[in-house]
Amino acid sequence: MTQQTQESGSATTTAATTTAATTTADTPPAGPLTATSTTAVTATSAVTPITAAPAAVPTRSSAGPTAPTPVTPPFPPLAEPRALGELRVWPRTFHDRLTAPLPGLKAMARFAREGSVRPGRQGLADIPRLPYEPGPLPRADVGTVAVTWAGHASWVVRIGGLTVLTDPVWSRRILGTPARVTPVGVPWETLPPVDAVVISHNHYDHLDAPTLRRLPRDTPVFVPAGLGGWFRRRRFTTVTELDWWEAAQLSGVRFDFVPAHHWSKRTLTDACHSLWGGWVLTGPDGQRVYFAGDTGYGHWFERIGRRYPGIDLALMPIGAYDPRWWLSDVHLDPEEAVQATQDVGARRMAPMHWGTFILSAEPVLEPLTRVRAAWEKAELARENLWDLPVGGSRILEPTSLRSTVD
Repeated sequence: MTQQTQESGSATTTAATTTAATTTADTPPAGPLTATSTTAVTATSAVTPITAAPAAVPTRSSAGPTAPTPVTPPFPPLAEPRALGELRVWPRTFHDRLTAPLPGLKAMARFAREGSVRPGRQGLADIPRLPYEPGPLPRADVGTVAVTWAGHASWVVRIGGLTVLTDPVWSRRILGTPARVTPVGVPWETLPPVDAVVISHNHYDHLDAPTLRRLPRDTPVFVPAGLGGWFRRRRFTTVTELDWWEAAQLSGVRFDFVPAHHWSKRTLTDACHSLWGGWVLTGPDGQRVYFAGDTGYGHWFERIGRRYPGIDLALMPIGAYDPRWWLSDVHLDPEEAVQATQDVGARRMAPMHWGTFILSAEPVLEPLTRVRAAWEKAELARENLWDLPVGGSRILEPTSLRSTVD
């Protein structure tokens, strides 16, 4: 097959031959390939040694993670970072990446009959008890990793001296959803200059046009394959689109795009026209933060852990899971989130994707109580569950591997 890539405004064509023998278990499922498609099958064929410092993974016991131990290099080796803002040609659809079929007419009819996207009155009664404790952003230098939960899947991640926003949604209301039940945890005017933005997929609760309009148009944006045009139409000038297992680098921080069990859709006619996934951010000293984005449970977590050993913190969704028959393929429940954290080998977990927008039928406080119970049942150290309030922050200390609340 032939892979076409546009770089620096000029088109170049690279021939690549792919056989079944060269496809590994970590390669995304192969879909229809054309002369103008770019897939992870060929993108991972050219690799270089890891640019970050060697990582370590914890030794687990009944008390939870303990001291880190050296690990072998990731397998397969990490791909060479691609150029920032590179123009690329993608397939028209990514349906071949789905790990579960999209709901059909029967499922839609059942949901219309019995489905619910909102808790009952008793489930809404705890809205005043949702944890909301905004505070100042912690100080963070090049050697410090700090995270602040702004609400839903929006984090302010400080890593390698950069300020990175994940799926920034600062709007009070998103299309088709009641207004947020907790205010944004970080006022926009208190943010330091934003060095980069990562987007997991194009659903409205993760890709918010009014929020993104607040950013300078030269802000580097890292997005899934097929989503770059949305940003370029809004005059963003440094938009880097990546396929699964691909990476780019900015000021010494590595941005790797990894698979998720989800899908994409923004209009009536664009289902799966862009990719979906999570992000692994690796600082110059090797510290790693995994932002899972929006995902159901499945095989990708173990493969992410093998490819990126020594993840220090997993930002993991725990809400929007009920009814289960409708949402299990695309959203983790709290118990699955704890299992996924163990699958990726993360030392710590910070729950997200709950307590902000009412997207499903579970009681509003249930995700928090269930994730705490699941963490305890798994016999993991309580201090490694960073169950932050909206607006809360934590700092990862690189030397002692201890965390402190700012």
